[in-house]
Amino acid sequence: MKSKSFARNYALLICMLGGIVGGCIAGAIWPCIKDDSGTVLRAGATVLKPLGSVFINLMFCIVVPMVFSSIASSVANMKSRKRAGKIMGTTIAAFVITGAVAAAIMVVLMKLVPPVLVPWQDIPAGTVDEQKTMAELVVSFFTAEDFVSLISRKAMLPLILFSMLFGFGVNLNGGSESLTAKWLEDLSGCMMKVVKLVTYYAPIAFFGFFADLTATYGASIAADYGRALAVYYPLCFLYIFTAFPLFAWFGGGREGVKTMLRHILRPAVTSLGTCSSVATIPTNMEVAEDTGIPKDVSEIVVPLGATMHMDGSCFSCVLKIAFLFGVFGQPFDGVDTFVKVILVAVLSSVGMSGIPGGGYIGEFIMCSIFFPNQLELAYPIAITIGNLVDPPATMINSAGDYVVSFVVARFTDGKDWLKKASGQK
Repeated sequence: MKSKSFARNYALLICMLGGIVGGCIAGAIWPCIKDDSGTVLRAGATVLKPLGSVFINLMFCIVVPMVFSSIASSVANMKSRKRAGKIMGTTIAAFVITGAVAAAIMVVLMKLVPPVLVPWQDIPAGTVDEQKTMAELVVSFFTAEDFVSLISRKAMLPLILFSMLFGFGVNLNGGSESLTAKWLEDLSGCMMKVVKLVTYYAPIAFFGFFADLTATYGASIAADYGRALAVYYPLCFLYIFTAFPLFAWFGGGREGVKTMLRHILRPAVTSLGTCSSVATIPTNMEVAEDTGIPKDVSEIVVPLGATMHMDGSCFSCVLKIAFLFGVFGQPFDGVDTFVKVILVAVLSSVGMSGIPGGGYIGEFIMCSIFFPNQLELAYPIAITIGNLVDPPATMINSAGDYVVSFVVARFTDGKDWLKKASGQK
């Protein structure tokens, strides 16, 4: 029975890992070749990219109705509106605190191991779109122009806020006994089943993703980028195996650490394969349910975390700032500078979209604050670093959403919530 259980629980995960390894090998053997002007002479394994694009497009189609139904259903069926407010307040506080801790860790590391030792010379200029005002950025973060714009993966934070408002509206209009609340709960369950069907295709998708990634970037990383990545990648994995267990221990005690380590691999691998916090929402919801995290907690923490919980992005934001300080020959020191860097890292990470490349707005904010006179040079450099560190950053962002659920569950359901959940299984 145990061997069958092991095979049932880990067969798909092993296939996913196999797809990643196979994709890396294919990309290394069959690289993309370009001439000095950047013209592609041989596409190589990049022709396999559509295999991954199919998967992520399916996930993006699923995630909009899933986020709406799960959050609206959770709020609509709340027995206590006070509890809903407590969950959201605790969640946001946890996101801000963990993000600040991550940024502070990276500041110290960048001071000890600067990513750029010699300033760059003859940097080519890039092009920058027209800068938005702060008021315009705030409006675009939290609202959409109309309902059609709202039901899009590009408007995840406005969608989340609308889902909460809709859920409160249903709660005030009959709550869990209303037909709308029952429909939302049923829709949420149906979407979870659809996710399981799409997940069977994941190994093939991951093969395509990593074949394209390796074929494109495998041999094109310069010395300074390589130095930055050599610091960033190990830090991400070290953070997972040190900070995450601490968060899980605080949220669920010793058993919380064991439970977290048993389940963390699935969202971590999914986020690595998709480079998307949003696309990892369904997997995080599944492992949260398997863990026994209260449903109303996971249905708020996980979707909200996809756009607001960005520890990995805080890491990368500090890395980009330190990198650019070195590129332009500016000293990266001083308490005022470090405090400003931490604040910008946390604030620019909150509200970022969970889609691949969603940090572009945050990168623009960061560059406009620290390098306003070199904006056309700093922005494309920051984007390049962002693309190279996107996989591990997304892994920390996404898997961390699941871990923070432990902390929120402790504040909402008491320190023995995991024991009670285990006893009910």
